[in-house]
Amino acid sequence: MTNAFPRAFDLTGQLAVVTGARRGIGLAIAEALASAGADIVAVSAHQEASGSEVEARVTALGRNCTTLSADFADRAAVTNLAAALGDLGREVDILVNNAGTIARAPAAEHSDADWDRVIAVDLSSQFTLTREVGRRMLERGRGKIVFTASLLSVQGGINVPGYAAAKSGIAGLTRALANEWAKHGVNVNAIVPGYVETDNTRALREDPARFASILDRIPAGRWAQPEDFAGVAVFLASSASDYVHGALIPVDGGWLGR
Repeated sequence: MTNAFPRAFDLTGQLAVVTGARRGIGLAIAEALASAGADIVAVSAHQEASGSEVEARVTALGRNCTTLSADFADRAAVTNLAAALGDLGREVDILVNNAGTIARAPAAEHSDADWDRVIAVDLSSQFTLTREVGRRMLERGRGKIVFTASLLSVQGGINVPGYAAAKSGIAGLTRALANEWAKHGVNVNAIVPGYVETDNTRALREDPARFASILDRIPAGRWAQPEDFAGVAVFLASSASDYVHGALIPVDGGWLGR
């Protein structure tokens, strides 16, 4: 039994697509999956064709890294991305839906344009890509799909109505797909990040009062770093999670248990 666990987490020979892989959580997850043996397709809206940080980290681990760019606010671009993934010459074993955006404004001032973009990037594009990649996984009878949800999948947040709505939708989508696809060998789960030191939270961290109030509620006593999501990402991408379906796993320093 001792030797079974390393094998269960081994991703050697598998291909993982990670969206939003240029920085933050996506970059950390791409590196973690590569460290477990997976080759990586790194996708972001502004992903460099070559010379990127994610490419450097993945290749340093001896794994292959393909970089693609796609505007996740553009449905046609997402459809084209799905087609490009189908033309890689090998099947996608792991899909990590991490691309996202946020718009901060009180609900009474939250514009339709901000709403539409956040819903498109954080929810609609994720369904479109997952549907297309997932269809091929269903045909093969295996695959791992991981969404990046949020604390706002279960809470309302402040001044981010579009983001809260989209991330609540991700929680529902995770469960809905798991209900349909679990019996076909495709695992669909979500990571629920707490407050993380990334560009998306810069405005919160630069507000001393807001930063202090958030930090005071985190039992772990610190904000998360992107690397804190490496372990759970590898778990959900590996055979170690074969009987885990429709789960939303918090990585939040204890926030939701407070």
